Amino acid sequence: MKITANTAVTLRMKVTDSQGLVYDDGKHPVAYLHGDYDNLFPKLEAALEGQESGFQTTLELTAEDAFGERDEALVTTMPKAEFPPGVKVGGQIQRPGPNGEPRYYFVTKIKGPTVLLDGNHPLCGKTLRFALKVMDVREATAEEIAHQHVHGEHGHQH
Repeated sequence: MKITANTAVTLRMKVTDSQGLVYDDGKHPVAYLHGDYDNLFPKLEAALEGQESGFQTTLELTAEDAFGERDEALVTTMPKAEFPPGVKVGGQIQRPGPNGEPRYYFVTKIKGPTVLLDGNHPLCGKTLRFALKVMDVREATAEEIAHQHVHGEHGHQH
């Protein structure tokens, strides 16, 4: 079966940066719903369109085509006195972003009475290489299409 809109695709995806640092070793398959559901970067989805199980390719995506450029406006601080207990460096907290909308921030440092936060995705600003191998392609169920993601093994669990 070919990858087209409303197919459930299972693939292995190894992700590295331009220096070869591995962010995902690709050992654990992932599943996504193909067809502009924002489940996969558009350039990766375009490369997979019309392919079948067994297809392999490697693509390099610029920061703009992957997680975007870093936005220094999303780097902020908060008083440690207002910081939720139990959250450590590397953890996340939700708080209002620059436009007032809720946003997740990574805790990057706790220094004295101040907590440093970064609302950027950790891979922002990086060119990334994706080595893809299609493991399976099947028709998506009506429920998966309605929910806009794949259910079951390697997909979203309800």
